[in-house]
Amino acid sequence: MKQALSVSNKEIVSLVENGGVLSPKGYKAGAVHAGLRYNRLDIGVLISDTPASCAAVYTTSHFQAAPLKVTQESIANEGKIQAVIVNSACANACTGEQGLKDAYKMRTLTSEKFNVSEDYIAVASTGVIGEYLPMDKIESGINSLEPGKGGENAEDFQKAILTTDTVMKSSCYQAEIGGKSVHVGGAAKGSGMIHPNMATMLGFLTTDAAISPEHLSAALKEVTDITFNQITVDGDTSTNDMVIVMANGQAGNEPLTPDHSDWPVFVKLLKENCESLAKQIARDGEGATKLIEVAVKGAVSNDEARTIAKQIVGSNLVKTAVYGADANWGRIIGAVGQANASVNPETVDIELGPIVMLKGSNPVAFSEEEAKAYLEKDTIHIMVDLNMGDGSGTAWGCDLSYDYVKINASYRT
Repeated sequence: MKQALSVSNKEIVSLVENGGVLSPKGYKAGAVHAGLRYNRLDIGVLISDTPASCAAVYTTSHFQAAPLKVTQESIANEGKIQAVIVNSACANACTGEQGLKDAYKMRTLTSEKFNVSEDYIAVASTGVIGEYLPMDKIESGINSLEPGKGGENAEDFQKAILTTDTVMKSSCYQAEIGGKSVHVGGAAKGSGMIHPNMATMLGFLTTDAAISPEHLSAALKEVTDITFNQITVDGDTSTNDMVIVMANGQAGNEPLTPDHSDWPVFVKLLKENCESLAKQIARDGEGATKLIEVAVKGAVSNDEARTIAKQIVGSNLVKTAVYGADANWGRIIGAVGQANASVNPETVDIELGPIVMLKGSNPVAFSEEEAKAYLEKDTIHIMVDLNMGDGSGTAWGCDLSYDYVKINASYRT
């Protein structure tokens, strides 16, 4: 069953119900419990039947983890990847030369297990920073992997990449491109330490579209700026953030370029998938009870609108007010005021869902009971109109609850 989303009169993108990372043609996945975590899947693999064009974006943290360096090296060779190996429980970050050797060893073990060139293998890790990988368990786990193409294989992969996540995160969208049915699917993890400056915790995207690594990279970077880069849970950027996309061409379409008539359709496919995963991550923020969506319009540019939206959704005062169902619009205006963007303090409008709270920077009388009832919903929409220009942007986050402190006060235990 597919739910149609209109892109324009000639472009239709549809959500694939229960779709995910294995929905595109030519991919398989699997996972095992190697003992890195107690009684939970902790090593996963995602494989394309053939080498696929690949693009990735990475954390801007000064402390990029060892697996990111290995992945960047693999992609730089030919712009192609055939397999991604990932472990949870240990981030293999800030682990020095030994950590880099261990990441390379993961690549070698995966190469030997699946008979795939090392240059076609990406490595990802997530978990506690500053701990070394137990390579005996890693080796045993990789050698035990038996990937498949079924829905249970996709679910196992999704489970293996989780840390403090409470739910799996997946999505898939489909569209007709050049007369061929093209899919973009994905799986992601992320719940805490979420304030990406490139992507999110870990995201794995697959597509059967035919596209060169160069053009795939351009599309991913464009989409990342308005999806993954627009979420925040706690304002902290991880050492291991990475989003990687593989395109194996098995849909049989003519190779996509920015000059192709269906290029906007492909970008829309990628955007819808990334936005879905980003919102799922924001909703599953550690201790979160509500998803917050902030839309800003009337800014002098789209970039400034996105900056303000993310400033609002990242404000601890806004987040706690939403958690407590306190309709204190002063928290919102305070966040707008400190954003690094142009603001006219005389022209701002604020709406909380259907409730107008500020018009032309003047307070508007509203029902506290109605506002409280709205804030008790599980999805909260905040709209800010600067009335200065045509720029618009959206950001997503979550409320801040007591449980966030509890979870992170005992993260390693």
